[in-house]
Amino acid sequence: MDKKKIKLISIGLITGLINGLFGSGGGTIVVPSLVFIIGMEDYKAHATAISIILPLSIISTMVYLTNGSIPFNIAVPVSIGGVLGSYIGAKLLNKIPVNILRKVFGTVIIYTAIRMIFK
Repeated sequence: MDKKKIKLISIGLITGLINGLFGSGGGTIVVPSLVFIIGMEDYKAHATAISIILPLSIISTMVYLTNGSIPFNIAVPVSIGGVLGSYIGAKLLNKIPVNILRKVFGTVIIYTAIRMIFK
């Protein structure tokens, strides 16, 4: 197996663990990994991360459903908004310059991290 495949499988393994533990990973792990480790273009990395989230989320959701951990009165309305937002975001992705995309993405990650640490 070549080094690139090993890197990709490792990125997937780490992403799956983070997704299962924290409910994130598609954007926070996959995008920077694909851009900085694999050398993929930002737009393609974001699009690829979105496609990776679906199977990870299905598996995690099945486990959480089995454990009775999902409050549907919250999950359903947020999902409805998320579907609309993801459509709009996917349409806008290629219209945002890469330098702005990176700054916004990095700012959101840093802001979220700070909130999580000090909350």
